[in-house]
Amino acid sequence: MLPRLAEKIMSDKQTVGGVTYKKADSSYFEKRKLRRHARVWSLWALGVGAVISGHFSGWNFGIGQGGWGGLFIAAILIAIMYLGLIFSLAEMSPALPHTGGAYSFARSAMGPWGGFITGLAESIEYIMTPAVIVFFIGSYMSSIFGTPSAAQPLWWIGAYIVFVALNYWGVELSFKFSVTVTLMALGVLVIFWISAIPHADFTRWALNIGVGPDGNFVELPNGGGSFLPKGIGGALAALPFAVWLFLAIEELPLAAEESHDPKKDMPKGLILGMFTLIFSAVMVMVLNASIGGTAPGQMQGAFSLSTSAEPLLDGFRTLYGAGIAKLLALFAVIGLIASFHTIIFAFGRQIYSLSRAGYYLPFLSVTHGKRHTPHVAMFTGAGIGLAVLLTIWFTAGETAGGALIGGTLLNMAVFGAMLSYAFQGLSFILLRIKMPHIERPYRSPLGIPGAVATIVIAMCTLYYQLQDPSYVKGVYAALAWYLAGLAYFAFIGRHKLILSPEEEFAMNKGKSPVVEPAEPAA
Repeated sequence: MLPRLAEKIMSDKQTVGGVTYKKADSSYFEKRKLRRHARVWSLWALGVGAVISGHFSGWNFGIGQGGWGGLFIAAILIAIMYLGLIFSLAEMSPALPHTGGAYSFARSAMGPWGGFITGLAESIEYIMTPAVIVFFIGSYMSSIFGTPSAAQPLWWIGAYIVFVALNYWGVELSFKFSVTVTLMALGVLVIFWISAIPHADFTRWALNIGVGPDGNFVELPNGGGSFLPKGIGGALAALPFAVWLFLAIEELPLAAEESHDPKKDMPKGLILGMFTLIFSAVMVMVLNASIGGTAPGQMQGAFSLSTSAEPLLDGFRTLYGAGIAKLLALFAVIGLIASFHTIIFAFGRQIYSLSRAGYYLPFLSVTHGKRHTPHVAMFTGAGIGLAVLLTIWFTAGETAGGALIGGTLLNMAVFGAMLSYAFQGLSFILLRIKMPHIERPYRSPLGIPGAVATIVIAMCTLYYQLQDPSYVKGVYAALAWYLAGLAYFAFIGRHKLILSPEEEFAMNKGKSPVVEPAEPAA
């Protein structure tokens, strides 16, 4: 039974910059305890695991925008954006070691409105990203077991139930499972890379896309096409899909209050995870597109890869045939599971931190009395994500195709991410200016220029999302969600804020960091 909305709040109130705070008594935070468990390798697995599904599905839709070369150029630009972001986070997260992550940084840099507009954008990202991943899980599982496409919602519902339950059970199990499935997912990718290298023919298969008289892509049977069939414009149009190769690595700061030593471990986990993903992204882009065949069931290089809902499974089919490929693809689903599981962790902590501070309804931040997991936040985020997925499925129709449904969901997640990244980059710059005195155990080697690059590339990606007629409806739907959230905060939420650790840190201008002690690991 959910706790009552009315929490025990002390009567003293404080108005600051157009928002009203209430001081919570000790019982409020007693109901919202977390437990410390994570160290460097747990954080590395959390970051890599959150992203790794993007190396199994989703990135390939960018080929349909600019060809293989266009996607590759887009991936380089996006990698630059993420390097600027990751180094900025590696500086901010140990300096402000709160579960709030992006919201916490923006709150300290830009005030309550800045915290909310950043946190809300990140909520859209983290709630929609598992919806994209579970859609691909359904596609893989339907292909492996031969279930009808109409039954895909059953796969989605089952996946949400199982992995929300795993996250609910306890932080120790969550992190141990994250490490295990992340290593297994990387192992599956390594098997694919080693298998594909002897069969790779880059010119024949990766460059088998040309532009027809009507401006649409056509297959070139013998390959040898242009590296940039639609020029630099095609590369820029592929930016939203290249994001999928790195999306959600930035979730690590959300584990700050569950990390034993966030000041030392958080920068290491972020940076090690980012370079792991860069290597994997290059390998999967080059090798998955460089194989093909003419036999039934085999993919035809980049041209057919551009619309595949399960590109790695198609790669295994091409290399091994349909029989053994199903067995390997069953292991390939592990990559999707790794990301699905870890981002459920992320949206649970993200919703928890915003509701603990009163930006969202406070009852959402209640944690389990024994396990100290934010179960109400996880149930809520999972319910919203599943509802959006089912709405798109039944609206578009099951015959709409994986590229349309998956791409629409993907663009909704990317919309939230790009807004969040721009605000986080701005937060980094403002914190350097406004709070030069706070302890910074790690300093970004890219500094303010790296944060500026993050902002510019994020806004460029958002612009090109709005230029794609196939997916712009998804972006508009995410925008409507965002505007509704802003309206809620303007009329209701800003009068119900609570002095959580993030809020006290910001109001004290970083002079007296306040972090609620987490429950020690059992």
